[in-house]
Amino acid sequence: AIQNFPPPAASAGSGDTWLVMLYQDADDQVLEKDIYIDLNEAERVGSSDQVHIVAQIDRYRGAYSGDGDWTSTRRYYVTQDSDLNAIHSEVAADLGEVNMASGDSLRDFVVWAAKTFPADHYVLILSDHGMGWPGGWTDPTSGGSKESAPIASLLGNALYLDELDRALGEIRQQSGIEQFDIIGMDACLMAQIEVAAALAPHARYFIASEETEPALGWAYTGFLQALVDNPGIAPADLSRLVVQSYIVDDQRIVDEGARADFLRQGSPLGGLFGASSISAQDLARQLGRDITMSAIDLQRVPVLMESLNTLAYQMQNTEQTAVASARNYAQSFTNVFGRKTPPSYIDLGNFVAILLRQENDPALQEAGQAVLEALGETVIAEKHGRGKRGASGLAIYFPNSTLYRSPYTGAQSYTTVAGRFAADSLWDDFLAYHYNDQTFRPDTRQAVIPAPDAPSRVPGAGQFQVSPIALSAESAAPDRPVELSTQISGENIGYVYWFAGYYDQEAGSIFVADTDYLESPQSREVDGVTYPQWPQAETFTLNFSWNPTVFVLTNGEESATALFNPEAYGTFPEEAVYTVDGIYTFAESGERRRARLYFQNGTLVQIFGFTGSEDTGTPHEITPQDGDTFTLLEKWMDLDAGGRIQDVVWQEGATFTFDGQPFRWEETYAAQGEYVVGFIVTDLDGNGQAVYARLTVH
Repeated sequence: AIQNFPPPAASAGSGDTWLVMLYQDADDQVLEKDIYIDLNEAERVGSSDQVHIVAQIDRYRGAYSGDGDWTSTRRYYVTQDSDLNAIHSEVAADLGEVNMASGDSLRDFVVWAAKTFPADHYVLILSDHGMGWPGGWTDPTSGGSKESAPIASLLGNALYLDELDRALGEIRQQSGIEQFDIIGMDACLMAQIEVAAALAPHARYFIASEETEPALGWAYTGFLQALVDNPGIAPADLSRLVVQSYIVDDQRIVDEGARADFLRQGSPLGGLFGASSISAQDLARQLGRDITMSAIDLQRVPVLMESLNTLAYQMQNTEQTAVASARNYAQSFTNVFGRKTPPSYIDLGNFVAILLRQENDPALQEAGQAVLEALGETVIAEKHGRGKRGASGLAIYFPNSTLYRSPYTGAQSYTTVAGRFAADSLWDDFLAYHYNDQTFRPDTRQAVIPAPDAPSRVPGAGQFQVSPIALSAESAAPDRPVELSTQISGENIGYVYWFAGYYDQEAGSIFVADTDYLESPQSREVDGVTYPQWPQAETFTLNFSWNPTVFVLTNGEESATALFNPEAYGTFPEEAVYTVDGIYTFAESGERRRARLYFQNGTLVQIFGFTGSEDTGTPHEITPQDGDTFTLLEKWMDLDAGGRIQDVVWQEGATFTFDGQPFRWEETYAAQGEYVVGFIVTDLDGNGQAVYARLTVH
């Protein structure tokens, strides 16, 4: 029901009035409390006579129970108060349940806000899960999606990028907003060139993250206070301030009481540092390790697109294995399509820089440098943590062959959902060339979807041989390691991994207990990103010494062997991040969600959940509450009668309960029994070839 709400008088026309619109889709188990606190952070500033702040927030049924535990969708005119735990602003409207994943809902909110509070400058910030070029802003409690692309059947009800593009066009037609000054996406993975292309007609500046965002979200109090204090600020400077304030000025960092609550109420960092012992600077440093944030001048996007088109055309004349190599090694970001394929969101600048390092063709060098120069002019502010070296502000979608050939993640969905980008760019044309040898002209301007029977190729496919493993002994014991050796020859080697697993002879399966990167004899580094340089022309020997140890996950009460997956090649031991996959169960609602634990220096520092089946869909950080649980997923490799791997399956293992104690890993000697140890050699397309040998641990 609409409330009787007399809005404050609008004051457009002075040149310095602003309308800040917060579209907050908190209808989610994981995000509800975090977004609710973000709205409270905006309240710490509140509206002024020159800056109107309005919000539309949709809450979730069964997650955060604070502040009345209402579950509908409300509009607020945001006024000042300092309470971070309750909204005291006046309700402008209670809309009941609203599908926040619908472009119609976004349109209705913005048109209402703009007509009620006309201003000189318009800022729209959308908060929820993000997943890159497909879009984001899911709403599981509402109806299905209108999206016709195949990917919608995989990811479900969401505000897809093409629908967002259409909604913004309708908003401008119906509201009188000629152009938004700023569109911000307080969501994961949205700083992509495909997204920037969709927003370019509708806004001047765009703010988003290439990588996932911590649960904190943006530092609303910091940049809104600066805006209220100085409404004459230029939109470009306000955009820079959002980037600058990210993490370091968040109220749950800088406010001592809020910081203690954040650590005490479930953040894994509370167990790492203790709720009362960590300073704002130390907490910001830890939370900022893997962050990215950038501000984009959308007026410069057409120039960037033209330079990318020139590069894409020139890449037809480049050895495609070099392109596949640059894709494989460029700084990448969280994969929303699951672990079965390599990450497909890569940093545009780092990809180009690695390609130019590997190929000396003058035309390619000129085109690549033009992209880097245009990118530098387009990204007006950028920050990234030490775990995301090489991030330059915008990512691009470069799938491997498996993703490209899928109707859900390939051209059929990509050119529809990212339709404006596909229509204006040659990138989709280049992908069709890279994987289907389908040439194109520099003046081509239409979306390209290769025919199902079109010839295909895999430029990054491995052309290598791996010899059987030679063991120094048939058994190992504590402090009596075994030496492994293999001969590798060929081309297109991507990464080499070590693995060890317990062999269940009766079941004919291997429980994978340990894995890690093995470093190449030489490595290369571009913009802080280190990647291997394997010998290509000659046979080389790979040696490894295994002192029979594995790693267990423990919370001080329960312990179980767990598979810790390495997240990045070539990092220093103290910076290396390892992840454990499992199922997260929320105690209050009983909801189960695929999740991933992130460990650094042996201690849990973050938890991310995924909205889709398996480890797909939109990721977002989970702040655990007492009683929540995490169930390990064990990786088993089933063997056929000849001892060859025929299937990889995941089975539920031990369950751990969150009770305020830190989760850690511990290195321990492997239990006695039969083991399989070996190497997995992957090619530049992410396909692996395993060699292994059996031994006994005493």
